[in-house]
Amino acid sequence: MLKETFGSKKPIVAMAHFPPLPGAPGHNIKKGMNHILDWAAADIEKLQAGGVDAIMFGNEGDRPYVLHANPESLAAMAAAIGQLKALLKVPFGVNYLWDPVATVALGAATGASFCREIFTGVYASDMGLWTPKCAEALRLRHNLGCDDMKLMFNINAEFAAPLDNRPIAKRASSAIFSSLADIICVSGPMTGEAVDATDLRCVKDAVKNVPVFANTGVNIDNLRDILRIADGCVIGTHFKKGGNTWNAVDGARVKRFMDAVRRLR
Repeated sequence: MLKETFGSKKPIVAMAHFPPLPGAPGHNIKKGMNHILDWAAADIEKLQAGGVDAIMFGNEGDRPYVLHANPESLAAMAAAIGQLKALLKVPFGVNYLWDPVATVALGAATGASFCREIFTGVYASDMGLWTPKCAEALRLRHNLGCDDMKLMFNINAEFAAPLDNRPIAKRASSAIFSSLADIICVSGPMTGEAVDATDLRCVKDAVKNVPVFANTGVNIDNLRDILRIADGCVIGTHFKKGGNTWNAVDGARVKRFMDAVRRLR
């Protein structure tokens, strides 16, 4: 399934972060959508030249984040992906922060191979009380005829704490049993911060038949240890200039990282 969906048995999924979209406070109205498209196109070119296995589009710039999609930003993201798809030579996925239903709708509309979101749990978060609509998202995927679009369940939300005292391994197993997760993602506390290796190992041991990805904070220094456990990684911040989430992609960093991945594989 991993090779079919991501193009590799131990895939590296690179983030293509959009600058703030229409509706977000940081959106540059004067530069408009052309600036967003040019930024994303330049990042895509460097990511593909560096050899990543897949690309995931995300509205990382839309701070402060929301729990329910704004129609203007969701429409802008769909329009942008529609134009950028022609540049892609690798599989792609989508993630609209932090709305699983909108993410599935976006994936279906754009022809994505996979989606990532917080689908399960209840959280106290920077965005308020967080209660994802997992059942609605999965029913939408089915009703839109997109059952082959794989869903990556991020089970320990960034910028939040679960209102659930079950160990993370139990939450992972439960997400598979009750909510049909295709892939489990384990994150650090914030974007760019490393996943706890103990959490990653506990989850991997608990869900042997479902792929487990390291979702944040993977870099060239911890790559070997992470790939000994994880079935794949999502990389955003480490591929940026200076390792800064908000910078453009640094092609040289991507190439060094992917060269190291190929040696480890």
